[in-house]
Amino acid sequence: MSGLDDDLGFLGDRLRHDHPLGPLTTYRVGGASRWFAEVLDADELAAVAAAVARQVATGREVPVLVVGRGSNLLVAECGLDGLAVQLGGEFERVDVTPVGDDGTSTVRAGGAVSLPVLARRTVAAGLSGFEWAVGVPGSVGGAVRMNAGGHGSDMAASLSRVRVVDLTTGEDEEVERDDLDLGYRTSGLRPGQVVVHADLELRAGDPEDGERMLADIVRWRREHQPGGQNAGSVFTNPPDSSAGALIEQAGLKGYRTGTAQVSPKHANFFQADPSGSADDVFDLMVAVAARVLEATGVRLHPETCLVGFPDFDRALDRAIGSGDG
Repeated sequence: MSGLDDDLGFLGDRLRHDHPLGPLTTYRVGGASRWFAEVLDADELAAVAAAVARQVATGREVPVLVVGRGSNLLVAECGLDGLAVQLGGEFERVDVTPVGDDGTSTVRAGGAVSLPVLARRTVAAGLSGFEWAVGVPGSVGGAVRMNAGGHGSDMAASLSRVRVVDLTTGEDEEVERDDLDLGYRTSGLRPGQVVVHADLELRAGDPEDGERMLADIVRWRREHQPGGQNAGSVFTNPPDSSAGALIEQAGLKGYRTGTAQVSPKHANFFQADPSGSADDVFDLMVAVAARVLEATGVRLHPETCLVGFPDFDRALDRAIGSGDG
């Protein structure tokens, strides 16, 4: 698609070809993207959206992937035959308004802002309500997309609105929280939509209390969750149950497929070996879900964003049917 190369030429060396995506994820395995664009401001983002929209208008499909901090992303070894976009520059900005008479403050955070950084910034500003995010190694944009959460809270608890640009149509709009269809680890955002910024409503708090809460959360995570090459929870928790407990119940702690292993420390964390294979991680996900379904009757659903793989439910059905689980 020479037209896309020409249209995105203004990015200079921030437009790359066959760019590895694995190193941009916390699994640190996976394939490359045909195009990769690093975008630093709203004008550049609008130009990228216009370029993709022109391709779509001429009947040329351009799969688009928004890459945040890669903490919930697994890309197949075959990679992405499309465009991966990563935000930087002005999208890493945080603006905090003074606390008003109602005891709240509006915090505007760019889509590329790190959640732990934002958690610490808000505590330092004397605000409370976002401490939970200090242990989630993702970006604001990714957190909105999946309604990230932990320690009794989530994005929906403080989010008021977001600005979203659709890379396939060029549409640029403000969306209120109630129109985002936020649910447990899900939202109504489409794959090609980029979160430009998010507005949070936080209440005034005591910085010392906030610092203690941050320290407690970090300590808890270190004690209960593994390090290494992983992307946090692999499966969402079923109603009234825990995915990790079901995997452990099926006797799968430490279970291995090729270069991927169920963590011996936390069964809902899967770890990739250095120089391992993303396809092995996917195969492990399917094998574990098949064993859990057979052992407990519960069907697990991925929390991880899977790019370039077969449909997970179909792969699971094939594993059950073939007895590979």
